[in-house]
Amino acid sequence: MQPAAASRAPDYDVIVVGARTAGSPTAMLLARRGWRVLLVDRMTFPSDMMSSHFIHAYGVARLARWGLLDRLLKTGCPPVDRLASDWGPIQLTGTPPPYEGYRFGVCPRRIVLDHLLLQAAQEAGVEVEQAAGVTGLLGDADRVTGVRLRRQGRAPVDVTARYVVGADGMRSFVARTVNAEEYHTIPSLTTTYLTYWENLPMDRLLIHWRPGRCVPAIPTHDGLTVVLSGWSHDEWRRYRSDVEGNYLETVRTQTSPEFAERFQDARRVHKFVGTHDVPNFFRRPYGPGWALVGDAGYHKDPVTALGISDAFRDVELVSDALHQSLAGERTEEEAFGHYQRRRDELAEPIFRYTIEQARYLPLTNMQMLVLRALEIDDNARDRFFGVLAGSVHPDEFGSLSSVATLLMRTGLMPGGAK
Repeated sequence: MQPAAASRAPDYDVIVVGARTAGSPTAMLLARRGWRVLLVDRMTFPSDMMSSHFIHAYGVARLARWGLLDRLLKTGCPPVDRLASDWGPIQLTGTPPPYEGYRFGVCPRRIVLDHLLLQAAQEAGVEVEQAAGVTGLLGDADRVTGVRLRRQGRAPVDVTARYVVGADGMRSFVARTVNAEEYHTIPSLTTTYLTYWENLPMDRLLIHWRPGRCVPAIPTHDGLTVVLSGWSHDEWRRYRSDVEGNYLETVRTQTSPEFAERFQDARRVHKFVGTHDVPNFFRRPYGPGWALVGDAGYHKDPVTALGISDAFRDVELVSDALHQSLAGERTEEEAFGHYQRRRDELAEPIFRYTIEQARYLPLTNMQMLVLRALEIDDNARDRFFGVLAGSVHPDEFGSLSSVATLLMRTGLMPGGAK
């Protein structure tokens, strides 16, 4: 922490560090409420990044609320209203119940989405500094008061603000500097590589689940399909030793025969990108003069592709807290305490669900029975996919009572199974 600047009016109300899917919308929403906001990022835009980049219905609803959904769809990003999971002996396909009227998701390339969000922030009146790294936080033990900013080819400059928001990812510089408390920590469970394919048309988000393996395939911009190939984390060194060979073998042997056959005619149009560093955690998302949002405050395995959708949800929560505190509507502790409680209340069930999925374990007999019941019950199957879409609570399919009700309704209760 750098020494606090001399007492004077702050340069900004809020400085947001990180200009991708958490930072740009946070800055945009604050500027729309009249606050002076500086948004900084060490990258320049448009630029790409490693991401599963699917946005589920509850994220789509927020894009619509912000007036950005139609703009995104006009870039050629296809809506995806069917979700499918393939476990080998069982394949399920459904359309989730709507979330605030939206049933579909989208899978925009990050080079398109992130730039669109940044432009929306600028249109709202946000000042943007690209290719500008934050090398320190200003303040003292009592409060963060700004950032030390280094622009390319220029001397560092101190910029002050009433709040600094870390939207700078799971390895957040802001979180490290303020020593944000971490909890619910679970080490990395998976390692994943992805690339893009043409001549592999898809009309749904399809996830192949196999013991120790996972292969999602999702339609995205320009008629391309992004295909991910995931392994258990304890095998990441073997995976990395031959990324292309292991990726291709996994896609060809750990998917349905129909998909594997169509994949033979596909052509790769992008390099392989991947990671094995995907820890799971919550961080305390606020303190005196600072806040965290997106992956900086809460991160989980990408297997359920919920990161962007959760970030959009938390953007609204943290921007409300910032506004309430800046405007004097609530005390800082009241506003941000509510933010943390509400974030955790909404995130913890899907966090647990994601951890279970990321273990890539073989199906148990009971899980197989439940999936067979979902094959029979169309409404229950759609609601099962609603867990990912955000329109159905995860515990609906996890409690003993709900499982028993489903099995009885479909005639598959053990002891009297069909």
